Amino acid sequence: MAIELQELNTNALNAQGIQVDALDDTTMVINMGPQHPSTHGVLRVVLELDGEIIVRATPHIGYVHTGIEKSMEYQTYMKAVTNTDRMDYLSAHINNAAFTLSVENLLGIAPPPRGQMLRVMLMEIQRLASHLVWIATHCLDLGAMTVYFYAFQQREKLLDLTEMISGVRMMPSWIVPGGLRGDAPEGWFERAKEFVDNFPEALEELENLLSANPIFRERTQGVGYISVDECLGLGVSGSTLRAAGVDYDVRKAKPYSGYEQFDFYVPLGEFSDVYDRFRVRMAEMWQSREIIKQCIEKMPEGAINISDRKIVPPPRKELDNSMEAVIHHFKLWTEGFHPPVGESYVPLESPKGEIGFYIVSDGTNRPYRAHMRPPSFMNLQALSTMCVGRLMADVVAVIGSIDIVLGEIDR
Repeated sequence: MAIELQELNTNALNAQGIQVDALDDTTMVINMGPQHPSTHGVLRVVLELDGEIIVRATPHIGYVHTGIEKSMEYQTYMKAVTNTDRMDYLSAHINNAAFTLSVENLLGIAPPPRGQMLRVMLMEIQRLASHLVWIATHCLDLGAMTVYFYAFQQREKLLDLTEMISGVRMMPSWIVPGGLRGDAPEGWFERAKEFVDNFPEALEELENLLSANPIFRERTQGVGYISVDECLGLGVSGSTLRAAGVDYDVRKAKPYSGYEQFDFYVPLGEFSDVYDRFRVRMAEMWQSREIIKQCIEKMPEGAINISDRKIVPPPRKELDNSMEAVIHHFKLWTEGFHPPVGESYVPLESPKGEIGFYIVSDGTNRPYRAHMRPPSFMNLQALSTMCVGRLMADVVAVIGSIDIVLGEIDR
């Protein structure tokens, strides 16, 4: 019976253009996805099983391919920012910043201190929101529904902060070349401080629900192991790499946007399993909270944007009184700006790992090449290594621990 099922599955997969060669006649090949609640998007994993033991796991992607990178090459630099939000839609501010910093590197510009620090604050708010979605969905995959509601309750408060400053909850496109689209409104910092003051209690509640829970520990400890050498060989970064004990965080290794001004540490794991990835990300939320708190306390006064009106649009209030401002506004949004010929790549630390945009300028008003270094795409390569030798039921725990977003993988 197993051999007959193997033949049926192999024939079906081959008919879809996927060549599958079973290791021997005792194994069975089955599909997990692409429509599956625990794949965190439209991901398909072809599993080869010996009983319930995984002998091979092959991810198949591309089901939601959007061609975003190519679309960016047909838009001006300022307009291309809106595409970055749609990749990892859970960390839009950080995607905006990754593209923006590479463009600013080409232009040889940097925002004033208030703009830099406000960027950091927005990025850490986004990191917290992303990690809260991770813990919520990760636990939901494992059957722990309560955590989902607790985590999303806190995420709503962070989305409210994003909406208060930008007008939208997601896809803000708020960090742009030259600075930001606007400053924080009145009362925003007070509301952020209220969140920062109350968040430790909520975070401790989440940790108490899981860290000593025997069922959660059994489902995560010793599961999904990957060695340091395998991580480095596959290009793994972020919390997954740090859970293996590698002290690498772009915010510390190659500081950007003034991260060297902040006091925070890089949490590390020891056992490189699903449980260690949980511990590292939970500790990272504590550190993000500390960075936001320092931003509120240290936020300088002054401008948030550079003064060059050929790169940053003039303030709206100037348009009623200055013809020069109207001309700059019109020229910027119709023609854009022209960076010098060259190439640029500035890495950032996203909630998933190292992110960056390789931008090539040919001197025109739009990028000749815009290619993203996607952390989820790189980290997904490790799925097979983590799953081999484990039970089929462990696949959902491993996928959740990598924290992938298919919008970024397929882009």
